[in-house]
Amino acid sequence: MKRFLVVLVCVVALNSCDDGDLILETIDFESATTKSCSTNDILYKLKDKEVLLLEIPKSSFVNEPTVTGTPNLIDISGANRVVYRFYNGTVVADNICETIPPATPIVTDQWNATAGTIQIITTAVKTTNTNENSTRISGYNHNIVFKNITFAKTKGTQVYETFAFGDYVSSVTALPFGFDKILEQCSTSKQIYNYLSGEALTLDIDPTLIVNAATPLNSPRIGLISATKNKLAYRLYSNGVLTPSYFCNTTVPSLPTISEEWVGVNGVSGTSGIVEVTTTTNGTGFKHTIILKNATLKKGNSDFRLGDSFIYGELLTN
Repeated sequence: MKRFLVVLVCVVALNSCDDGDLILETIDFESATTKSCSTNDILYKLKDKEVLLLEIPKSSFVNEPTVTGTPNLIDISGANRVVYRFYNGTVVADNICETIPPATPIVTDQWNATAGTIQIITTAVKTTNTNENSTRISGYNHNIVFKNITFAKTKGTQVYETFAFGDYVSSVTALPFGFDKILEQCSTSKQIYNYLSGEALTLDIDPTLIVNAATPLNSPRIGLISATKNKLAYRLYSNGVLTPSYFCNTTVPSLPTISEEWVGVNGVSGTSGIVEVTTTTNGTGFKHTIILKNATLKKGNSDFRLGDSFIYGELLTN
């Protein structure tokens, strides 16, 4: 009887090990860097004779930070594929990205994901100017994780509740910010503006901050950035060239087209978003130097700091 039980246990164990659904093989690309093809929508990770592929439209990676707890979720489907391949030799980028890949190495096995979700969490990548304590957005990091992904193998299936693919960084064009610091003001609205051919930084300033009287030493007039008073806005334009005639109109001209708009975050007294105006005599007129302290510009969920003390520019009045 004992001998029969031993034999039965061995048979069950052997059958279990031979069941394709239960054989787990580890996919490990943790140390591999995520790369992308320039000619198609494939992201990939290489490791010797193995490659992990994610084919997904680049438009799925939106340059906008996701809200905490609300990642971008995309179903694995025909248009969004995940593939794990084995080759009979060392695999390189040309094997993935070329329209006609090299004849060798040859794919010896392939697992195709048949179900699951692609989770993308996006954050802004910022560079910091330590001298000014300012930041600029240089790109966006997209952290990719597969949830409840099922791979169809040659023999059976393999399921991962959570499988980290890695990070993909998309680049952005840096905002020019090439202003000359020479400010102009609309006669009616009193809006102050500084512009170049394709960008403008405007300030709907509180009129009480621009007074033709010198301010005492180290005692500038102070206001706070808000949505109604001292509204700050940076705009980037396309399809045309900015000229002085664009500004001070009752309605905003349709051209050039605004391609990006960043709005100043509301200020906090003594802390951030502070507008300082220092007025000095300038011959028979006056010079108003406007400084923005700890100001932040925001677009959607993205933001960047102008710095501890950003010199907006100088306005001359009579």
